Amino acid sequence: MSKLNINKLFSDLCCSNCGHDFNEDSVYILREEEGLFVLQVICQECQKSFGIAILGMESIAVKEKDENKLALEIKELPMPISSDDVIDAHRFIKKLDKDWQKYIPDKFKE
Repeated sequence: MSKLNINKLFSDLCCSNCGHDFNEDSVYILREEEGLFVLQVICQECQKSFGIAILGMESIAVKEKDENKLALEIKELPMPISSDDVIDAHRFIKKLDKDWQKYIPDKFKE
């Protein structure tokens, strides 16, 4: 597999930290053996490292990019937990009595 094909695998992805698109400078091949690539992906904008990905495939079919389709669907995320949420949770837990286990769903009980 060529460096070009490896770059295509990451071309439709972006950094989860800052949203910057990955490019050919984002992918580093650390080791290459027969059918195995050890990679590191680093955002060129914020420098966040996405660790190491191991691709144990001898060949990967890379489709040409279709501008009408997104590789990943962008979704609205819920609001982050606020300090008020933490205080509310603390107050709730503080008020629990000796029967606090009744709030745990049965599927999580032993």
